[in-house]
Amino acid sequence: MNRAIKKVAIIGSGVMGSRIAAHFAGIGVQVLLLDIIPRELTDADKAKGLDENSKVWRNSIVNSALQSTLKAKPSAVYTQEVAHLITTGNIDDDLHKIADCDWVMEVVIERLDIKQQVFEKIEQYRKPGSLITSNTSGIPIRMMSEGRSDDFKQHFCGTHFFNPPRYLQLLEIIPAPDTQQEVIDFLMEYGDRHLGKTTVLCKDTPAFIANRVGVFGFMAVFHAMQKLGLSIDETDALTGPIMGRPKSATFRTGDVVGLDTLVHVAKTLPDNVPHDEAKDIFNIPPFIEKMVENKWLGDKTKQGFYKKTKDEQGQTAILTLQPDSMEYAPKQRAKFATLDAAKPIDNLHQRLKVLYAGQDKAGEFYRMFHHMLFAYASNRIPEIADELYKIDDALKAGFGWEIGAFETWDVLGVAKIVAQMKAAGNEPAAWVQEMLDGGFETFYKTENGERKYYDINSKSYQLIESSKHFIILDHLDDKVVWENSACKLYDIGDDVVALSWNTKMNSIGGEVLAGVNKAVAIAEESYKGLVIANGSDKFSAGANVGLIFMFAVEQEYDELDMAVRQFQNTTMRLRYSSVPVVVAPHGMTLGGGCEMCLHADAVQAAAETYIGLVEMGVGLIPGGGGTKEMVLRASDRNIKEDVELNYLQQLFINIGTAKVATSAHESIDMSILRNGTDGISINPNRRVLDAKRKVLSLHEQGYTQPAPRNDIKVQGRSGLGALMAGIHGMWRGKYISDYDKFIAEKLAHVMCGGDLSAPTMVSEQYLLDLEREAFLSLCGQRKTLERLQSILQTGKPLRN
Repeated sequence: MNRAIKKVAIIGSGVMGSRIAAHFAGIGVQVLLLDIIPRELTDADKAKGLDENSKVWRNSIVNSALQSTLKAKPSAVYTQEVAHLITTGNIDDDLHKIADCDWVMEVVIERLDIKQQVFEKIEQYRKPGSLITSNTSGIPIRMMSEGRSDDFKQHFCGTHFFNPPRYLQLLEIIPAPDTQQEVIDFLMEYGDRHLGKTTVLCKDTPAFIANRVGVFGFMAVFHAMQKLGLSIDETDALTGPIMGRPKSATFRTGDVVGLDTLVHVAKTLPDNVPHDEAKDIFNIPPFIEKMVENKWLGDKTKQGFYKKTKDEQGQTAILTLQPDSMEYAPKQRAKFATLDAAKPIDNLHQRLKVLYAGQDKAGEFYRMFHHMLFAYASNRIPEIADELYKIDDALKAGFGWEIGAFETWDVLGVAKIVAQMKAAGNEPAAWVQEMLDGGFETFYKTENGERKYYDINSKSYQLIESSKHFIILDHLDDKVVWENSACKLYDIGDDVVALSWNTKMNSIGGEVLAGVNKAVAIAEESYKGLVIANGSDKFSAGANVGLIFMFAVEQEYDELDMAVRQFQNTTMRLRYSSVPVVVAPHGMTLGGGCEMCLHADAVQAAAETYIGLVEMGVGLIPGGGGTKEMVLRASDRNIKEDVELNYLQQLFINIGTAKVATSAHESIDMSILRNGTDGISINPNRRVLDAKRKVLSLHEQGYTQPAPRNDIKVQGRSGLGALMAGIHGMWRGKYISDYDKFIAEKLAHVMCGGDLSAPTMVSEQYLLDLEREAFLSLCGQRKTLERLQSILQTGKPLRN
């Protein structure tokens, strides 16, 4: 069946329902969002002249929920413009409108009886063949469709999104007994390609996969924390980015997810899985029981493990719950020798080894936690999944882990850890020892560029099916064509190579620039084109600030000039290579990372790409061709649309305020991504393959090396006057400091082509020279050095 999703109905507009609706709207799908009517008119409603027939009152629950979602930070949508795709209503008046919907999703309270009542109403109006799914987080799917028609049952399935749906990639697909295979296949494909999800096919077991193991992970942390006497602040310091987990770590994640959700899953699991060997770990600690009693549920109730407040100066302060006293106190910095030893290590795999081997309380925590996790995860196969990679995929996509349980076990050494687990009383599943006895030393292996996993049924390595659709560069070590200390160049097939680098924050220094130039040269000599992409959670934080600071402090201006020229020459090398170059950014893509994107033949960005020219924040202007490129794009648009200054002013403001796009979609409005030329991959795992396809498409179209530009129209004094007036107004209004004004004037000088008496056509090199001259002059300023130093020491720019 050639199924298309043009319109979706979401029944239930709570936190999940409204955010799922927003995500569908974000990909361009029309959404009907429905909820119940209020129970009764309030005094405030009556004061507004509303009665029970007023549409405003009858839709007040759904409209309030949607507005709250659209105002949420971080944003639930890629751009606010998509809000018009969402139509609201109430179940009593508007449920009949689902008749023209291709997919109806239930997202109401987690009670089987209520869900069944909703499905009974839905069946009265849904069109035959339309998809019916539930977003339940754990109610058995097989029980929900009881009593429904055959057509309903055949098109019914569980689709479990994770909160927030835009940012957490996991979508668990849980078939019911009668679900058609076509429906399962469609949801797996649609979730991946269109919704940008890691779709994991689950068995209909309690809490499915991610929550079953992930919530155990939370409870194991609570158990180890209490046993070792750790505080909430210490525990979050141990379980955050240092071990490949999100910044929200354990307790901040709990606040985001909602303590009631965690407790609900933790309490229901032991009853539903009485034979679970670790069910005692799910016992709720008394302090968490008290939190639930107090309605301290996290973000949804404005306080949980953490609480925002105002200090005496009116500044926002974060307080941490003290479990012993149940009072909040200022956050405290965790101090552990193991953390101090691990922090300088950029490579997560090497860092995990240091953490696990730590000889203080932190090391003891890591061993205790991982032993519990490994034992539990291994014992869930084949109960909740037949394939071990599904557990890792679910944990990574649902909880934001950089590395899964079995992947971590591989890193630490399976055989060594098994021996230590047994000594500590944590028994792994029997199949793990059988695997080792059979001569299989790891859970995963890469062979001929293909990712494989150990399959317990066949007792052999089998191909991970999803790997056919993705190119994960970190898994292609047997396909390295060239490398230096920072970069690797991979052969990704079909005569295309891909460059990746691994530095602190994926920053760009001399080794990376050398790698980019070498990659272009190799591609020109032997391949059809080049993809540039990085792993980890970001593309690049930009140029190596430490190097710039060192040269500037030591007044090595010749070295600094050479470094800036090298950067400019590299971005221009990308622009004027003889083969197509496609950059595939994701996550943080700032400064120099953005400049590389600006000079590529095309960009294939992940939807979650946060991109911008941010150099003004450290007292500089974009010096790697970014300022030049914005002027060029303004010139092209002005010539075509005959708009002389407005567009240039907007680009000037974007650079001057160090604006960062909050999505790839928003970056189009900032003229960083180009409509028609650049692409967006909703699923970040697809971006490298999509970028490769774009390279091949450009090659097949007969790619020709571009000619250098000598026709860039700059505004000269006429534009400079307008920009200077705006700068002066901002300064007089005290919106910017004296030094911000000084930098902005330098930027305006470059963007207008210097002190020219009239609009003039200039070359790219002319603008690059102006850009470099301004950049170098700012490097010699004391306040710029102070800002650079602040970034290096605190990670935050100084406002001086």
